[in-house]
Amino acid sequence: MATIGRKNVHGKGGVRFKTGYTASKDKSMLRNVVTQLIISEQVVVTLKVAKQVSQLADRLVTYAKHGDLHNRRLAESIVRDVYTDKSEKETALQKLFTTLAKRYQSRKGGYTRVLKLDNRRGDNSPMAVCAFVK
Repeated sequence: MATIGRKNVHGKGGVRFKTGYTASKDKSMLRNVVTQLIISEQVVVTLKVAKQVSQLADRLVTYAKHGDLHNRRLAESIVRDVYTDKSEKETALQKLFTTLAKRYQSRKGGYTRVLKLDNRRGDNSPMAVCAFVK
């Protein structure tokens, strides 16, 4: 028999249903992190997220190296529309297609690296740095 009380709160009725971490939330988080990686060229996240971001960033650099309209639109569907600096002269997508594409034009793959760090203090989660190769 179900308990009487409010749903999804701790207390009299208890928590009967908990909202899950869906695929759409995961995709949105990866879009945010890869955009920040393009802007700052280095980001500190958990190890699992760093591996996912590394794959996605490598795919985006490959799109940028091709440089045609179709690949620009594919990259635009992933990268957030934010500026890289305070003067609002260059977006993250423009930086990807100008700076990073030129930097890795002669390289055939492996544009990012994942370096493991110590565990996070609060929940002991393994941390890593995901950064573009120089």
